[in-house]
Amino acid sequence: MMNSSVFFQGMGLCASLIMAIGAQNAFVLRQGITRQYIFVAAITCVLCDFVLMAAGMLGMGKMLQMLPGLQAWMALGGALFVWWFGWGALQKAFRPTAMQLDTQTEQQQTTKSVILAALGFSLLNPHAILDTVVLVGGIGAQQAPANQPMFLLGAVSFSCLWFFSLAFGASKLAPLFARPLAWRILDGLIALMMGAIGLSLLRLSGFFPFLA
Repeated sequence: MMNSSVFFQGMGLCASLIMAIGAQNAFVLRQGITRQYIFVAAITCVLCDFVLMAAGMLGMGKMLQMLPGLQAWMALGGALFVWWFGWGALQKAFRPTAMQLDTQTEQQQTTKSVILAALGFSLLNPHAILDTVVLVGGIGAQQAPANQPMFLLGAVSFSCLWFFSLAFGASKLAPLFARPLAWRILDGLIALMMGAIGLSLLRLSGFFPFLA
């Protein structure tokens, strides 16, 4: 019989990791504020978390620890990806526009582009992979086989609660962003955050020892 306390252990572990401000959360936050493809962004991140956590419990975490070269290239790719997103945010910060929820604005993004962006922030982000695959997956794998599904369910449940709350909660801030200054501040902060995350990933890759 499955132990229900294991469910809350998985949920608590995921909560302690996922609530930190990072690239994935910043992306979902912006989608929520713009009210564009909110559900698509949130559900893609949740599904990625589920796949990565499950993979970690099945042994992918150990494989990554055994292949430092793979981790290095993943870190380099992740750095380039978040810098690309940060550069876009920086450009928007210098060209701020007010929130416009008309048809033209809604068409600036497509379902495919939002899914690809969410996949990038989830699968090309070694920090997210460390949390989901190595930590959550690794700890989940230490549970008794009968308890592992419940542990995974608890972790994914919080992931779902967090991303949907963040996305739809952010949508309530839309009236605030009717002013260009609000967008300038948000995009400026996102650009700084992405720059810092990219630098930390570059250090993690080990390709540039002078950054250590």
